[in-house]
Amino acid sequence: MVQIEGKYAHERNENLDEYFKAVGVPYIPRKMMCSTKPALEIVKKDEEWTITVSTFFRTTVSKFRLAEEYDEEMPGGIIKNTTVLEGGDKLVTKSLGPNNTNFVRTYQFSGEGCIIVYKHETSGTEAKRYFKRI
Repeated sequence: MVQIEGKYAHERNENLDEYFKAVGVPYIPRKMMCSTKPALEIVKKDEEWTITVSTFFRTTVSKFRLAEEYDEEMPGGIIKNTTVLEGGDKLVTKSLGPNNTNFVRTYQFSGEGCIIVYKHETSGTEAKRYFKRI
């Protein structure tokens, strides 16, 4: 099993602008989000996981227990999430947003870092963010 907990520095994006466009993020916020280089930190204490994403503009903190539903506040409204561990090297968050829109975030971990794969299931649009372990 690969080490999941740790700190990660952003390296690059793939198709992120198109993903945010498919999700319905307006032009200016979309461009701002695509230009950020977020820091990612993942901590597990007992059975509670915390994922912190920090940018120049804001910091978001998600706290959850595996396989239990939790809420996450996003600009478009409240999203219902459930996160599970797959195969010892992936955290998969399935989300239900406003208007019954489905999203999936897959955090794929390796010794070198983490790749977050974002999928907007309604449109099939995918994006990736690459992070290096620090």
